[in-house]
Amino acid sequence: MTVTKILDSFALIAFFEDEPGADFVRVLLLEAESKNIKLAMTVVNLGEVWYSIARTVSPEQADAIVQEVRGMSIEIIDADWKLTHQAAIYKARGGISYADCYAAALAKLSQAEVITGDPEFQKLKDEVNTAWI
Repeated sequence: MTVTKILDSFALIAFFEDEPGADFVRVLLLEAESKNIKLAMTVVNLGEVWYSIARTVSPEQADAIVQEVRGMSIEIIDADWKLTHQAAIYKARGGISYADCYAAALAKLSQAEVITGDPEFQKLKDEVNTAWI
């Protein structure tokens, strides 16, 4: 059985901007390419990557990065009602961004761990497994 790990936007942005945690994410990407693990992220979190890069660099660079991500061994999960409902449950509790709620919801529903460095995930530590970069 292949282990699934959920990427939060924090992890991918760290990778692309060569921030702390980039090497950890790089290893995960290589593991996924070798089919040793499965990586997934929600389309909502991919959107968060796009707008973060668009704001700090340019929309064109954001487009290029999203194209690169789509070519990686990362399954992009659309937001159906089951995922959205779980994300909304987390958001209703407060203290965590809606996009982060999607990553947490996917991890919970997939029985996987979230890969992140975002301290907001501390609020869900009793419900969602987290690997910190």
